[in-house]
Amino acid sequence: MTRGSCLCDHLKVTPFSGDTVETASGEAMAESIQVLPEQASVLVVDDLAIIRLSLRHILTKAGYCCREAEDVSGALAVLDKESIDLVLCDIQMPGASGLDLVKALRHRIPDTSVVMVSSLEDAETAITCLQQGAFGYVLKPYQPREILIQVNGALRRRMLEIAFRDREAQLAQKVREQTVEIRNSREEIALRLISASEHRDNETGMHVRRIGLYAAEMARLLGWEQPGVETIQSAAPMHDIGKIGVPDAILQKPGGLTEHEWVIMRQHTAMGATILKGSTVPFIRMGATIAISHHEKWDGTGYPRGLQGEAIPMEARITALVDVYDALSNRRHYKEPWPEEQVVALIHKGRGAHFDPLLVELFLANLERFRIILMANPDEAHDVEPGI
Repeated sequence: MTRGSCLCDHLKVTPFSGDTVETASGEAMAESIQVLPEQASVLVVDDLAIIRLSLRHILTKAGYCCREAEDVSGALAVLDKESIDLVLCDIQMPGASGLDLVKALRHRIPDTSVVMVSSLEDAETAITCLQQGAFGYVLKPYQPREILIQVNGALRRRMLEIAFRDREAQLAQKVREQTVEIRNSREEIALRLISASEHRDNETGMHVRRIGLYAAEMARLLGWEQPGVETIQSAAPMHDIGKIGVPDAILQKPGGLTEHEWVIMRQHTAMGATILKGSTVPFIRMGATIAISHHEKWDGTGYPRGLQGEAIPMEARITALVDVYDALSNRRHYKEPWPEEQVVALIHKGRGAHFDPLLVELFLANLERFRIILMANPDEAHDVEPGI
């Protein structure tokens, strides 16, 4: 066995497929693992040369590749330089004991397994070694067959643990990939839902995407768990979906609106909630809440229900703040982008009136994060041309 190789590279293990992970049993995996002595390396650790010679004779005769060390420090030196599949170690040795070696190797288990050699008086210590991660122990005086049974069993168990660990890693990777796929699909659904209203309004596609990114960043700053962060990232872009029900003459009017026209325009909040209501999908349900509440104001002067303070859902308070930030910071066919200091001044002025004061403090304290999102997701040139 060459230096740097290990038993994992040579044992015959049935290939693992993500499609069969849920049907694979421990028994089937155990049957698929065959320990071949000539492919395994064993380190014998004992302070007595005669014992090392005896154990090495037993193991090499059975086909194992053996190395020796007379104490714990020597064993660690070998392990630092070579790939060892199993350590066969005496418990009682001058200086550091076999138990000390087991503790030192805990971070390597199961990549390196350990079997203890113990006298009857050391049985309690041997059990402690098992609790610390050793795979088994042999009592002195031992028979060659006992040594081989313990070594083979420990190596087989080692491979089982490595196989299960690898299977769990593959499962975790598969879950991560599926999570990303679901998140991307969810974002695409949200953006497609609003695409119809987007083409009729003066908003841009990147505006609604930025709203989701801003809202997610605010949620992270508030300490939300990742599922909640991902939900608001998909839900916030749908805040103005109700504008699909507003007549073009009002929605695209270049000048100011009359009082009657404002009454109609404000109905987009209820329209949006109606479009999204009744869903069992979390981000669509949150989208409905945001749609009807994102024009409410902290002081109760907003619409459509005149909610005040914490009666306004948090997701709507977040969206209201980041929507104003983005709208002011970007060019539209009817306006140029505001300088950042003017945007900040308006947001600060709206603290406690339009916006939740705690959200304003959090937003302004982390303004650089939102500036990065703004700069990294600019409007496309055709998005801001007049008449588009």
